[in-house]
Amino acid sequence: MRRRHSLPLPASLIPLALVLSACGGGSAADTGATSEDGPGSGAEVTLNVGDQKGGSESLLRAAGELENLDYRIKWSTFTSGPPLLEAVNAKAVDIGGVGNTPPVFAAAAKSKISVLGATHGSSKGEAILVPKDSSLRSPAELRGKKIAVAQGSSAHFQLIASLQQAGLTPSDVQITLLQPADALAAFNSGKVDAWAVWDPYTSQVLRSGARILTSGEGIVNGLGFQVAAPAALADGAKSKAVADYLQRLQRAQDWVFKHPEEWAKVWSKETGLPYEVAFDAVKRSTGTRVTVAVDDAAVASEQKIADTFTELKLIPGKVVFKDFVDARFNRDLPPSTTPARSYGKDS
Repeated sequence: MRRRHSLPLPASLIPLALVLSACGGGSAADTGATSEDGPGSGAEVTLNVGDQKGGSESLLRAAGELENLDYRIKWSTFTSGPPLLEAVNAKAVDIGGVGNTPPVFAAAAKSKISVLGATHGSSKGEAILVPKDSSLRSPAELRGKKIAVAQGSSAHFQLIASLQQAGLTPSDVQITLLQPADALAAFNSGKVDAWAVWDPYTSQVLRSGARILTSGEGIVNGLGFQVAAPAALADGAKSKAVADYLQRLQRAQDWVFKHPEEWAKVWSKETGLPYEVAFDAVKRSTGTRVTVAVDDAAVASEQKIADTFTELKLIPGKVVFKDFVDARFNRDLPPSTTPARSYGKDS
């Protein structure tokens, strides 16, 4: 009989599935939460920004980058990237940040989106996890094993790429498509042998009886994107506000790297993550991000993701990712291949 692993189930993990699904591909509803920043109703320009819990608004506020705005920001909070991009397509949101995979699926759906900003960070938080006492020691040993992953997520691509590197195909394993809350329960009960997931889930599960079989380091691109509505960019005043907003995000990301403990405290409070888990995730992945250009290398890397999902028939037809890119805000930013920051060997 196959051994059933039993791991402690942290109570705080389940709610995270509702608020920290930036990379997830499953459908989810807008939380309906809104807030505002800026000079008030007298401002001539209002930038409608899509966000996720503990995301850009929290980061900008913690870094002091929501001060001295000459435009108004209306924030709308979403549970994950896909519904945020649906709002961009519907012109309900002017701009918002997502992971590397939701733009591919939005492009496949012929959504009206423009990818115009990027960050590059460590992919150590993208991981295939197994219980600590699992006999599995390498991805090649996953043949025939059951693996949980969220469909269309960055972890989904990382799983496929890791299998390919090990000489396996998706048909060589049993892929179980589960969103994080259900995947955690399956992992905890031993119903799956491994779980492909991202930070902060990776950091939390590592503290509750798991280990990394393999990570996305050197396998996935580690990119995240700012995506805007073309209609907003066609408005001169809004386009100017977008340019300012992107620069504020860049400065805030620089602040996070220099103040990891302070940001981990804010992130912990905003999301309900234990501070230790938030700090682990900051050091492992979220604090390592560098603002980069949406250049040819980034486009080629995203095209590879699109082609992979097309081959697996998870998206319809051929996606030409460069058709959804607007490079006007690249400024003098470093190339997308710029190495991620590092907090040292233990990060």
